[in-house]
This record gives sequence, structure tokens and C-alpha cells, in this order.
Amino acid sequence: MKKYGLLATVKVKCGNEKDVAYFISSAVELPNNENKTTWFCFRLDLNSFGIFGRFEDEEGRSNHLNGEKTKQLMEYASKLLSEGP
Repeated sequence: MKKYGLLATVKVKCGNEKDVAYFISSAVELPNNENKTTWFCFRLDLNSFGIFGRFEDEEGRSNHLNGEKTKQLMEYASKLLSEGP
């Protein structure tokens, strides 16, 4: 049973909506392949997206937050997002 969760929302800079939608949707399989992680993404409105992760324990949550896709998102955050997650 997954006991831990993490919800992040991101607001996208105008003109970057398609890039962020692609990045987030293409990233779903990576966290789902992480040990102890289930990950979902969704669109809230034209320029807002949500990311929800479920984890069996704190180790799974920590591994996800330090994982490759999280690092990639943060690397491009200032270019694509109007504010941080």
C-alpha cells in the first residue's frame, strides 16, 4: 500500500504549453519504473499542469525527488515555467 504522496503544480510561460505537455506526458513511464512509485500527470487549464506521485515509503519519495526526470524538469524550469513547482 502506498502511504506517501506528492502533488506539484506548474504554471507554464506563454508559448511553452506544448513543450511542457509533451515533457510531462513522455515522462510518465520513468517514475512508474522507479521502485515504489506510481506517477500521474494532468492538465488543469491552458497553462497549468499537475503532477501527482504515490510512494510506498519515504525512501521511494526521496528517490523520485532526486531522480532523473525531476532533475531535467528543474534544469528547464526557468525557461519553460512562469513560476517554480
